[in-house]
Amino acid sequence: MEGRLILALILGVCTAIPCHGYYSESKPYVPPAEKVTQLHFFLHDTVSGKDPSAVLVARPNFTTAFNNTPIPFGSVFAIDDPITVGPNLTSGVIGNAQGLWASTGKDVLDLVVYWDIGFTEGKFNGSSFSLFSRNTITQTEREAAVVGGRGEFRMAKGVAKFKTYFADFSTADAIMECNITLIHY
Repeated sequence: MEGRLILALILGVCTAIPCHGYYSESKPYVPPAEKVTQLHFFLHDTVSGKDPSAVLVARPNFTTAFNNTPIPFGSVFAIDDPITVGPNLTSGVIGNAQGLWASTGKDVLDLVVYWDIGFTEGKFNGSSFSLFSRNTITQTEREAAVVGGRGEFRMAKGVAKFKTYFADFSTADAIMECNITLIHY
């Protein structure tokens, strides 16, 4: 009984002491002026060969005709795709897109992508922005939502417009031309 009384007293004292230090007083947020940046580059997504930039990390457990495709419904790929100034890898790598894409369309080849596109060269070296959106790769032109960024692209929002430059549907290899409009601080 005495032990319970001491425990109750300790708990009462601990809850009565205000816990400061993990927050500060609220102040109105005054954002800096918004900037708009236009980017143009090519993204190389290679599933085949000895040095792929996209690898299967999870696949569905079923046996249907979809198993004979390179991207069956339910597949998840991790990517580290180079981004370049021009459509050829030799045109100069300026960064990479890292993240995941999952095959989410049962009837249409839809992917849901989460990519962090980071720059390793030039004016935006060390900065990145993030995409999270549906990507219906059977359409020649499509767009994805920009949902954040860091470095020069802090608090980014905007839109990424993709155009298929090259696609091999037997291997799932593709090159996309990317036009990005970023609104950031």
